[in-house]
Amino acid sequence: MSNPFVYHFGPTRVDGGKDQKELLGGKGANLAEMTRIGIPVPPGFTITTEVCRHYHRHGTFPEGLREAVEDGLRLLEAETGKRFGSGKDPLLVSVRSGAAASMPGMMDTILNLGLTDEAAEALAEATANARFAYDSYRRFVQMYGEVVLKVPAREFERLLEARKAAKGVVEDTGLDAEDLRALVGEFKALVERSTGERFPEDPEAQLWGAIEAVFRSWDNERAVAYRRVNGIPDDLGTAVNVVAMVYGNLGEDSGTGVAFTRDPATGEKRFFGEFLLNAQGEDVVAGIRDPLSIDEMARRLPEAYDELLRVQDRLERHYRDMQDLEFTVERGRLYLLQTRNGKRTAAAAVRIAVEMAEEGLIDRAEAVQRIKPEQLANLLHRQVDPTAEVTVLATGLPASPGAAAGCVVFDPAEAAARGGAGEAVILVRPETSPDDFPGMVAAQAILTARGGMTSHAAVVARGMGKCCIVGARDLRIDEASRCFDAGGLTIREGDWITLDGGDGRVLLGRVPLVDPEPTEHFHRLMEWADGIRRLRVRTNADTPADARRAREFGAEGIGLCRTEHMFFDPDRLPAVREMILAREPEARRRALEKLLPMQRADFEGIFRAMDGLPVTIRLLDPPLHEFLPRTEEEAAAVAEAMGTSADALLAEAERHREANPMLGHRGVRLGISYPEITEMQARAIFEAAAAVAREGVDVHPEIMVPLVGDVAELREQKARIRAVAERVREETGVTVPYLVGTMIELPRAALTAGSIAEEAEFFSFGTNDLTQTTYGISRDDAATFLPRYIEAGIFSEDPFQVLDKEGVGRLVELATREGREASPRLKVGICGEHGGEPRSIEFFHRAGLDYVSCSPYRVPVARLAAAQAALRHPMSAIAGREGDELRAAAAPQPHAERAGAPAAIPSDDGLLAGHTAARPLAPPRAPA
Repeated sequence: MSNPFVYHFGPTRVDGGKDQKELLGGKGANLAEMTRIGIPVPPGFTITTEVCRHYHRHGTFPEGLREAVEDGLRLLEAETGKRFGSGKDPLLVSVRSGAAASMPGMMDTILNLGLTDEAAEALAEATANARFAYDSYRRFVQMYGEVVLKVPAREFERLLEARKAAKGVVEDTGLDAEDLRALVGEFKALVERSTGERFPEDPEAQLWGAIEAVFRSWDNERAVAYRRVNGIPDDLGTAVNVVAMVYGNLGEDSGTGVAFTRDPATGEKRFFGEFLLNAQGEDVVAGIRDPLSIDEMARRLPEAYDELLRVQDRLERHYRDMQDLEFTVERGRLYLLQTRNGKRTAAAAVRIAVEMAEEGLIDRAEAVQRIKPEQLANLLHRQVDPTAEVTVLATGLPASPGAAAGCVVFDPAEAAARGGAGEAVILVRPETSPDDFPGMVAAQAILTARGGMTSHAAVVARGMGKCCIVGARDLRIDEASRCFDAGGLTIREGDWITLDGGDGRVLLGRVPLVDPEPTEHFHRLMEWADGIRRLRVRTNADTPADARRAREFGAEGIGLCRTEHMFFDPDRLPAVREMILAREPEARRRALEKLLPMQRADFEGIFRAMDGLPVTIRLLDPPLHEFLPRTEEEAAAVAEAMGTSADALLAEAERHREANPMLGHRGVRLGISYPEITEMQARAIFEAAAAVAREGVDVHPEIMVPLVGDVAELREQKARIRAVAERVREETGVTVPYLVGTMIELPRAALTAGSIAEEAEFFSFGTNDLTQTTYGISRDDAATFLPRYIEAGIFSEDPFQVLDKEGVGRLVELATREGREASPRLKVGICGEHGGEPRSIEFFHRAGLDYVSCSPYRVPVARLAAAQAALRHPMSAIAGREGDELRAAAAPQPHAERAGAPAAIPSDDGLLAGHTAARPLAPPRAPA
């Protein structure tokens, strides 16, 4: 290879391969790889991603690039026997983007480059097909005009539609050679009117314009949005692939298509795809024409189909993953234009990984690593209630499963605005384009009237795990009037519809949805993950229903039960407010006595749901003003129920109001100021534990004191909890194991963890508040400025979504290490929102925590992320406890086959540290 900027692939030389995606992009690396292993690929060359990075840094191409591209063209001419842009049989090329990470449709492509008036005549003569030549020419002028010269696409479409209307035809194929020749002239005139310059007739000038446009497209709005949504770094850059054109629009013996080696929607092992006769590749991807099933290709182009079957099988075995293929058949001869690991739904991803492991293509560890943890959250999307009565408006192709209900919106910008404001919207389009991406992200689901299962809408929605129905041909969309007709009804913008991505039905109104049932493949993958991970996974749950659901998803206990959520029940608020407004302890106790049986019943239900597993219950945490009325209207309604005046009630509420309540009178400070609150909650916990223990429930309460900043605070509260525990034990005669610990959510608590651990039997990091107090940023107010920080590159991530490892993470590591030095059997977990975020989970694994806790629907996500963290970081790299104890905690444990919950949980230090069956309702150690 003579130049580091250009890598060639063709019959005489192949410079790259599949392991060079960062340099050649995925498309270029795989074109070289396919050429290397003998797959039929048209020759070409790739300009590296380093050139893109140089271009964006300096605004110019690097020295030597032009000579390298010239050399590449000369070699391409030698291999094809054609001359670029001229000659009797002119060489035309496609210019296509290709980044290391797949970004389907987000950047720009130009086909048929090199056509001029002279070359078009030569192409018509060489192929004996003038219609083909001018069809290719009008496509090129339109693409080049849109991408390079920035002429609005709608202007070209307007001219095309007018030409078809004048001819009296519906499809582009109804236009003959003379129509297309005239259309080329109209397109060129449009370019000149729009830009003030004539369309370029120099093929080399066309090429450099296209190369620069593709590099520019790396930073277009839709590409930037796609990278942000999918976590793709902005500094990767795209390669540019210059490939000799092969033509699928030469007639009925030619065609183009997109195919998958397995079904991308379900994962079924069957060759799946679509193709069009007499078409170029963009026709399939853009959804402009309704394609034929790939099975129909066996009848229309049998020899090419047979070869395609052999090629797809070979490529899947070579790459050991489901492949997404783009191909062209030129006069019966097959060419592969691209292969890449195919986008797939979450359900398909799980099935493909599991079945490939069972087929021996990959091992179980690789199957576990193949699935992005976030995909499991998508897998748990809701479905249409099968018992609901529905009115079917239309039926399309179920491109991405799940179900969603929302109000109809036709404009992607409006969908982005309304969806971003929290409104449930469904984006309805004739077909989508990459420019629609922000609206697609914000929508609950996407519905298109045209396009197939490999159209832009289908591919992007599958990648996002978003419900999508395409090709609903019965929809008659009137974008100007913002409505569509279907099923004899007119649906206007703002009306509600429901999409059933399982079978492609478009349903009238807001249809009830139900939770899904995970598949056998899901359970198998989870079993494999559970056999690998060290971290335990608990759930944040405040109700028995949430606890049961989380256990079905494999939760191994509750890591955070927020007792204040129980107080917001309308039936309980009067007693809560009575307690808050009481001036004397006795009056406060009388109000709390009303709450005691209610809270006790809550805990009984949760303990039953978590039979055999630990339940961490946080004592009352938020400032009391949150329970009081805020407005005169609300105060008037509450005052009447309480037998007082609205003015008096508002005066009392004002007395409790604080300048900075999240740093004020809350958490442990409430328990110290009003000890009767701690005593009531402790009594409710222990009485509930005793009651369910009599029923035979194996109960393990863990009482968490929130917002501790000094060991003396915990010591005071722990003594009260112990005293209540002993009284309940004497009253009931029931012995139940329990722990008392604290939430580490203040920097001072992390910095003094050694002394706090002398009183605490467990730590649970509340990373939401720990992030707030470390940064000095209110999470509730951060939305007003954090997006700007991220856009400007000041923060690489939102620290409230992904753990700040350098700051908050160091506090977690410090507290874990010093806490265990003071108390070797200290159990350490995390219950903030970061407990369900995969990158944060990887950090917690490396820091040596025992468990993470997250919302019920993220439990599978956390289980898989914990397994992947264990595979990436073996025990030797884990901080924290050393030796046999940690290795024992990391050993795989048996898990139930179906529900995901352990059939029998061993009492190891990683899960039930300190719990013993004979332990009374008293702490396991004497206080320090």
